[in-house]
Amino acid sequence: MNPSQQGTLLASMPQNLSYQRPKGEQLQEILEGFIANLEPGTRLPSERELAKRYKVARATVTQAIDELAGKGLAYRVHGSGTFVAEPKFRQPQTLTSFTEDMRARGMTPGSLVLAREVAPASAVIARHLQVAHETPVVQIVRVRTANGEPMALERCYLPATRFPGLEEADLTDVSLYSLLAERWGVRVSAADQWASAVRLTEEEAELLGVDIEQPALLFQRVTHDQSGNIIEYVRSFYRGDRYEVHHRLERLDPAAPPTS
Repeated sequence: MNPSQQGTLLASMPQNLSYQRPKGEQLQEILEGFIANLEPGTRLPSERELAKRYKVARATVTQAIDELAGKGLAYRVHGSGTFVAEPKFRQPQTLTSFTEDMRARGMTPGSLVLAREVAPASAVIARHLQVAHETPVVQIVRVRTANGEPMALERCYLPATRFPGLEEADLTDVSLYSLLAERWGVRVSAADQWASAVRLTEEEAELLGVDIEQPALLFQRVTHDQSGNIIEYVRSFYRGDRYEVHHRLERLDPAAPPTS
């Protein structure tokens, strides 16, 4: 974007801040509304320009942009500026595979297989699969991609005796759930899932193509077949700058107030 376009962009922003509310809070709201109407990759006005326009300290602008980056709405490139981030994906509330989810969004799903082997179950994995400690399990480690961009680092664990030969299957760009149905006649039916915010290791951040300071969402899932048997335990690290969790909450009818 040339200086003229940047000037036009800056001129389209609200002129003044109110003295009735904290300026940093107002600036953050202005920038959020501003970003909502811009294409991903658009460079925002510089911190110096914003500080001058709104007559606030540079630190106030920096803090507002830090908040935007923390929400995944913007990202910084050292020496180049701050840019509008790609919109976040909402984690679906139904049980779908990554492949199904990406296709439903009109994107091309993919996988980079990092490992597929049979190994003894650790105490944690055995507890989730409800098998004995050191029971053989198939471990599959993949980087899941959408249109070629890394989205998640996924580690799946399945009982080896139930899925013989799974460790030899080619899982590149393949839905695991579809493979389980086609080859072993096992269909997933339900799952329990937990989500938490975590910090990535240096290796995990590199595989996902993000800065090590970028938070991630850890999804742990225990998947059941139609008979209620556990068939899978999954630990997936999703990029915090591309994913968010959405829940619709409904209030139960409160107890009727006492009549006397």
